[in-house]
Amino acid sequence: MLVLILLGACNRNEQLSDAYGNFEATEVLVSAEENGRLLSFPINEGDVIQKGQVLGIIDTTMLVLKREQLKASGYALEVGERQVEKSVAVQQAKVDLLQKELTRVRAMLEAEAVTQQRFDQVDGEVTIAQRQLSQIQAQKEQLRAERQVLTAQINTLNEQVSRCHVVAPVGGTILQKYAEAGEMTAAGKPLLKLADIEYMLLRAYITGSQLDDVTIGQSVEVLIDRGEDNYHRLEGTVTWVAQSAEFTPKIIQTKEERVDLVYAIKVRVPNDGRLKIGMPGEVVWQKNKSSSHD
Repeated sequence: MLVLILLGACNRNEQLSDAYGNFEATEVLVSAEENGRLLSFPINEGDVIQKGQVLGIIDTTMLVLKREQLKASGYALEVGERQVEKSVAVQQAKVDLLQKELTRVRAMLEAEAVTQQRFDQVDGEVTIAQRQLSQIQAQKEQLRAERQVLTAQINTLNEQVSRCHVVAPVGGTILQKYAEAGEMTAAGKPLLKLADIEYMLLRAYITGSQLDDVTIGQSVEVLIDRGEDNYHRLEGTVTWVAQSAEFTPKIIQTKEERVDLVYAIKVRVPNDGRLKIGMPGEVVWQKNKSSSHD
């Protein structure tokens, strides 16, 4: 019995890992971008979705009606603008005729064939016609400006309508769903949480004396619990090493007790479905693994 206990203790010592931590993933909170009733939201927790996939639809009725109203107003302005353009052409032709008449009368005045009063009369008619042309042109510019404002408002409504489609910003797995079809929602209200869990990150902690054993891109062995005394063994890659130390997190147990400062590392591990966010994991340097087999 004593021999078995000693052998078990030796085996546990050989299994001591180099770093301990928990699995995490980059979680994305998807919120509503517009106010309204959630007409459709046919997703469930655990669904795997693709980037750009439409996940739900918020009621767009009022936005669409307002957009149609603006389009009608824009059409009316466009018709008015065409009418004003015709008026500009007519008035321009009138100005051109009066200017020709003024030129003719000026020549006749120089030949003393007409009086100064007749010249002044034609000159006054040209001035009035030019002012009227300027007023009509100003009306045209005003209508054009109003139409541009309406176009901008319609574009804004188009954007608001598009935002009524709840679209996945990234691909991944739905972790939590916070709303159901038929409920009222508001801009900024969370609708779901998702994360890409095809690969998980094991955030573990090492001591300063272990830094020389770790390099970015290094392959390591990752252990997760399999019952009380066994482990599932996975392969991982170190993707990040902290540049500064931090105090040991309360949830972490390291090989060296009472270590005040540690360095965080991240190990990227392919997820075969067994890895969950928050699950504890352990890291073994490959050289330790090799030496244990010798």
